[in-house]
Amino acid sequence: MTILYLEDDAAIAAAVRDFLAEKGWRTVWCPTLAEARRALAERLPDLVLLDWNLPDGEGTAFCRALRSRSPQLPILMLTVRSDTKDILDGFACGADDYVAKPFDREVLFSRMQALLRRSGQQGGPVLQCGGIALDESRQAVTCRGRPVSLGFLEYQLLRLLLKNKGRTVTRQQLLAELWDHNGRFVNDNTLTVTMKRLREKLGQPRCLKTVRSFGYRMEEDAP
Repeated sequence: MTILYLEDDAAIAAAVRDFLAEKGWRTVWCPTLAEARRALAERLPDLVLLDWNLPDGEGTAFCRALRSRSPQLPILMLTVRSDTKDILDGFACGADDYVAKPFDREVLFSRMQALLRRSGQQGGPVLQCGGIALDESRQAVTCRGRPVSLGFLEYQLLRLLLKNKGRTVTRQQLLAELWDHNGRFVNDNTLTVTMKRLREKLGQPRCLKTVRSFGYRMEEDAP
């Protein structure tokens, strides 16, 4: 398991990270929202642990943006804010669970396990084309049976194309859908670079077609 952990207190972060390492889980610690966004661009985690107050913004806004782009990703807020209103606001922004500090590490681990079990049982569809499979419930991608690790934008780009398999999706449509965590629109150059990286990670699949000067299309290979 890979956990993305947003926490600005280094001592707390180290304690949680070491504890999860004992359980065999890998933790990517990010003390700021900016670092978390960079980590997400590299790889989607299995679960997000999210503090409320961070040096460069509020975790609730980050949670809301992340939830809108990745509906199945388990998110647990871990924060000192324990008022009823705060807890309700945490759930309202998209968190799946809420744990107030101070906390028992074993209890936290059990709740994380429960979230992962539930996310695996949601039974989202598996989108497929040309040997590429995207399991929405697990947010896992394989290419001819081989696991492929995608960044956030790469995953969302592939998901959009697979959902529209057989239809051409214009660059304008993709740009309108693929906004980043700050709500800023992805520019045309970013889309080009993201598509190039996606193709490389998938081994230059023939099923991912370029419609010159227009857009892209996922299409099953001709027999």
